[in-house]
Amino acid sequence: MKTAVWLYLFLFVAFFDLHAQYPILTPFAISLGAAPSFIGLMMGLYSITHLPGNLIAGYGVDRYGSRLFIVFSLLTAGAVLIVQSHVTNPWQLLVLRSVSGFVLAFLSPACMTLLARITTDRVRQGKLMAGNGFIHTLASVVSPAAGAYLVAQIGFTAAFYALGWILIATAVCALFFIRDIAPATADASASSAAPAESASDPAAKPSDSGGKLRREAGIPWTVFLLPVATSCAQGILSFELPLMGQTPDAMMTTGLLFSIVSLGALLTLSMLFLNRLSPYYRTLWGTLLLAVCYYTIAADFPVPLMAVLFIIGMGKGVIFPALSSLLIELSGGKRYGRTFSALSIAFSVGAFIGPMLAGHLREQISSYFIAFAVLMLAAAILPLCVGRSISARTHIS
Repeated sequence: MKTAVWLYLFLFVAFFDLHAQYPILTPFAISLGAAPSFIGLMMGLYSITHLPGNLIAGYGVDRYGSRLFIVFSLLTAGAVLIVQSHVTNPWQLLVLRSVSGFVLAFLSPACMTLLARITTDRVRQGKLMAGNGFIHTLASVVSPAAGAYLVAQIGFTAAFYALGWILIATAVCALFFIRDIAPATADASASSAAPAESASDPAAKPSDSGGKLRREAGIPWTVFLLPVATSCAQGILSFELPLMGQTPDAMMTTGLLFSIVSLGALLTLSMLFLNRLSPYYRTLWGTLLLAVCYYTIAADFPVPLMAVLFIIGMGKGVIFPALSSLLIELSGGKRYGRTFSALSIAFSVGAFIGPMLAGHLREQISSYFIAFAVLMLAAAILPLCVGRSISARTHIS
């Protein structure tokens, strides 16, 4: 568990640093002369450049471990932020954000794989994933407001410079304090029980072998439509909220709104009893809750925006750890690196689509209605693909 504690500590610092940029990047781009459509393109490219990094991480983490990928990601992202503090036009910012998207793509698959390898017990794995979500959310509660306050006090250049050095310092600490866990370590305890079962019940061997073949058949690709939809909706929210204003006071308000979303997620992540519920049902109902919230904003119902954002955060706090646990269950405990790499790719695709659609269609249709539509589509498809897979696995066992 020492590995988990160190990992959580470094993740907190890294996520704090990264989320502090949310309310300030859009005003910074506008100060350089960028139009809303260009900002949507910039946010989309940041996400789409995750894809090659996710693909490399998927195979690299399974083969070489997580530690070096975590260090490389944090170190390079910090260096990019320092260079970003000196940009003078939107195109330079676009290039640097694309580079940052690529190098940060290694961070999530590497961290989640390392957490998953700490234990083979499904309940403990679920708690570790919930802990990852809790740390992520805890950092994002205060970081948007802190980032906006930092810019208001020292300006964009000094703020990006400081955030960059924080990431570099975190990378150096991670190099010394994070230790890899070999894939065989996690698998050994799971496989050691198999010979004993076979010896006590020889007739069980063919059935177990068939079950193993079924479990290794792979995760239904349609399950990844849900992380695409949720990140698409999140990308739309991240695009729209900073456009509320570019003054220091408006940036502080935007930072507080992002923090309210994180507080909602923190509430549900603190409800540890949720980990005992089926990750499938948690994922499904959390998605439906998000869809209702985005429809509420799109239809301009007389509900305070802060209340809706808080509930959106609650939905996120339910979905993300549940989705990780669901993928672990569907994967049969194999190839965590590739599984979480595919999850990160799905998140990247959605985060690319969301701001791009919002930036180009916001004059024709509410961006929040687009978020509602994609979430409802994903919620409708999820039972068709995952329900059958879980039913088959239960039948095998």
